[in-house]
Amino acid sequence: MIAKQVNEIRNLSQSELDEKIIEIKKDIFELKFKQATRQPIKTHLFKTKKRLLSQLLTIEHNYKNTK
Repeated sequence: MIAKQVNEIRNLSQSELDEKIIEIKKDIFELKFKQATRQPIKTHLFKTKKRLLSQLLTIEHNYKNTK
């Protein structure tokens, strides 16, 4: 399933990739904000969102180096 996600991410255009990165960063910020205000959160989302963000940033870096 994860390999399928990575292949889908690689097929995104540069603008779509940038939008996805911003979206994931906002999600992580919201999770941190909820944690700081002691609202109920699903803690496993931190790991999955950070991992997805690192994958997106790596693909973006590779995309920029190839051009």
